[in-house]
Amino acid sequence: MNRNFDENKMTALLNTVSKKIGVPPEKLKSELESGKFDNALSGMKGQDAERFKRVLNNPQLIEKMMSTPQAKALYEKLSGGNK
Repeated sequence: MNRNFDENKMTALLNTVSKKIGVPPEKLKSELESGKFDNALSGMKGQDAERFKRVLNNPQLIEKMMSTPQAKALYEKLSGGNK
């Protein structure tokens, strides 16, 4: 897969998570890139926070998760259905 497509997937995932936890996507991305998970995890339930940590620490898991039909459908919905 090309790098641009992977970045699009990550953007879609960040947008979804940011809506769920109430943190702007840019701030969430910045904090995650600098290793600060406090704001991202503070709005999540304990089990969700643990899952999120596992996913963030495993790029192969992110790729596998984003390749599922459900994730592809979510990506299509978030990106306006570009086909």
